[in-house]
Amino acid sequence: MSEDLKILPGPGRGAVSALIDRPPNAWLLYVLAHGAGAGMRHRFLESMAGALADRGVATLRYQFPCMETGSRRPDSPAIAEAMVQAAVCEALELSPSLPVVAGGKSFGGRMTSGAAARSLPGAQGLVFLGFPLHPPGRPGTSRADHLDSVEVPMLFLQGTRDQFAQLDLITGVCARLGSRAALHLIDGADHSFGVPKRSGRSTASVMDELADTLVQWARSFIGVAD
Repeated sequence: MSEDLKILPGPGRGAVSALIDRPPNAWLLYVLAHGAGAGMRHRFLESMAGALADRGVATLRYQFPCMETGSRRPDSPAIAEAMVQAAVCEALELSPSLPVVAGGKSFGGRMTSGAAARSLPGAQGLVFLGFPLHPPGRPGTSRADHLDSVEVPMLFLQGTRDQFAQLDLITGVCARLGSRAALHLIDGADHSFGVPKRSGRSTASVMDELADTLVQWARSFIGVAD
């Protein structure tokens, strides 16, 4: 069951809403940010939190200030990254015994990596649910330049039909990052991890693959036994 919280993103800024899902057998906490167009209660994040809870992974979801106030314009990187830092600090205070990883969907993941490239103490790894490498139809890799400064392990969960991350480009970025980056491709999935009906796959099976991959990756370096 989700527990409602409030987080202060920084001096002079109003508190934002947050939710923590903490299963009794939790061994990991994922600080999970939403994308640019939908908040922390979006059905994708709800499903992700549920799938992870079934696997003993707690999640802390939170609103960026723009979503909290109802603004249609995404926060600036400075504001968004400060929010990421505040959320990770909150996670560490709420569950000091749990290892913490951070990231999120699209914009949320990119803002988390921006914060980590500067300083994100306490986050032992980053998980991207569809890293938005470039706008649709405008392929490029400049949005990934800052990832060279991220020192913790990174997991990229990407759909092969993601219009925000041309497949050869995201593959090249991960190769450049070397052992710090792991790339897992969801065959046929788009940026929202939707798959065509002809694939025969259900939404639940995609969520299971995402959650299982995250768990396997985290166990590989955090050192928690199965």
